[in-house]
Amino acid sequence: MDQLAVTSSVEQTKSRMGWHIGEDSRPGSAYLLVLENDSSSIFHLPRSGAIVTGRGEVDLRLTHTSVSRRHATFRIDEGIVRIADLGSHNGTRVNGEPVTESRRVASGDVVMVGDVVMVVHFTATPELARADHAETAWRGRLGEELERATTFQRSLAVVAVYATPAQLAELGRSLRRIDVLGHSDDGHGLLLLPEVDRAQARELITRATANLPRARVGLAMCPDDACDVETLIMSARQAGRGAVPGVLGEVQEVAADLALGDRRVLIADPAMASVYAQLERLATSDLPVLITGETGVGKENAAFAAHHWSRRAGAFIAVNCAALGPESLVESELFGHERGAFTGATGAKAGLFESADGGTVFLDEVGELPLAIQAKLLRVLETRKVTRLGETRERAVEVRLVAATNRSLQEEVAAGRFRQDLYFRIAGAVVILPPLRDRQCEIPLLARRFLADACARASRPAMTITTSAMQVLLTYAWPGNVRELRNAVDYVAATAPDAFVEPSDLPSLLGGGDRESAFANGSGQGPAAGAPLVVGPPAFRPINEEIRDLERRRMSEALAASGGVRTRAAQLIDMPIRTFTLKLKQYGL
Repeated sequence: MDQLAVTSSVEQTKSRMGWHIGEDSRPGSAYLLVLENDSSSIFHLPRSGAIVTGRGEVDLRLTHTSVSRRHATFRIDEGIVRIADLGSHNGTRVNGEPVTESRRVASGDVVMVGDVVMVVHFTATPELARADHAETAWRGRLGEELERATTFQRSLAVVAVYATPAQLAELGRSLRRIDVLGHSDDGHGLLLLPEVDRAQARELITRATANLPRARVGLAMCPDDACDVETLIMSARQAGRGAVPGVLGEVQEVAADLALGDRRVLIADPAMASVYAQLERLATSDLPVLITGETGVGKENAAFAAHHWSRRAGAFIAVNCAALGPESLVESELFGHERGAFTGATGAKAGLFESADGGTVFLDEVGELPLAIQAKLLRVLETRKVTRLGETRERAVEVRLVAATNRSLQEEVAAGRFRQDLYFRIAGAVVILPPLRDRQCEIPLLARRFLADACARASRPAMTITTSAMQVLLTYAWPGNVRELRNAVDYVAATAPDAFVEPSDLPSLLGGGDRESAFANGSGQGPAAGAPLVVGPPAFRPINEEIRDLERRRMSEALAASGGVRTRAAQLIDMPIRTFTLKLKQYGL
């Protein structure tokens, strides 16, 4: 398996990868998630211009032997992205179909340049400047209807129909006057059905496609499945491509539910599907893996997947480097200690590397390790031997290392806070996990699953997320990613009074309602929709409860502001790190 080339310059590495961990997906732009040689990187596309990719002196340089020197070109015009093959030896494909002439690509499309995978993502709807294109004009109508639907809390449906041109011509005869039929640039049909719920949409689609028995049809609903143009279209296309001919496909049916031991990982986004396929390939090797992504994005699940799919019989041991404490404690935890090595060492103890012998060690937030510990970790990785604190004898260990960070380790190296030689040693393969806001199609699926699990744990009857509440979840930025979504849903399961989750039941931080402030005031419930605000005497409750609520809220806000780094979050609110760590468990943060 190919390994990332080790360069002598951090800047060369950053340039080649085309991505910085601290660099967020810029609103209004498009990017490519590039998976090559078992590593991944992000390449941002300009608003306008052309990007040539290949193995030669080009804009997006690849190294895989299946790629020609000048392989393909991406042309961007006012946010609209088209791709053309440049007469390459192994060809270019979009969603498995060969590119024979210039064709448009959309968010979620999987592009194969030779054997290199690129997943297209738009962080916002491209500007629609050319109404003479059928798909562009249709997207314009969808944008207008979507704005009305979200403003007035109504629903609409987007349908992708994969059929012959003759069949698509017949499709419009069974539609209502307000429905809009469009044709995509690659030939399939697009339907916009305003003012319908899911049952009505299914009925309309069944009637419209009654004479198209071999057509593959996919449905996505706003706001149940998505609230933006790109995600709705991507979801409908995914559902259509995965549908059985003659049977309507829907988003939840094409989601993959991975069972990884006692863990379950739900995947619906094309980029995440590609990332987990990459992890499955990496699992067969001993190559060290560096997983990058924002806090709460699911890095531990990704690390566990690499272990679960491997042939390793040993344990999977996860270590949060940010919570290990003083340097002496870090060394003891990782490498072990002998009796009398330090005050309180009343007996010998094996370190985590010894405990994981034959298995996998996952170092989460590896950028938090002190420089002295980094040097010792590097030696362990190179010699495959550990020396316990207070001992001179070396002990052989055979472990696979998977590390994770939400920082830019390249920038940490440049600042002298992380060893360059250790960086190259742990980054044998780089895996990038996209943030939840770039995986919009997964938010409804995850929210419903988390709610069902929370209700089961609380022995509470099943609850339903209403359309208006789902719209709040889909329009929130989720700086804490999947972890924040799970915590928000757990809060709902614990506090919502009814079986139907309304916006007022959501934490106020999400912008959905004011239940949290209502609880802080002791009322226990938010005001009913449209009810007048009645000002009366204040409601009281024990002061300790109010202090705990305030403390929990401030800790949560500090975690979000610090990117999930506990030591920084504790400093922001001037709380000792040991107290902060203890209260994290108490409050379930």
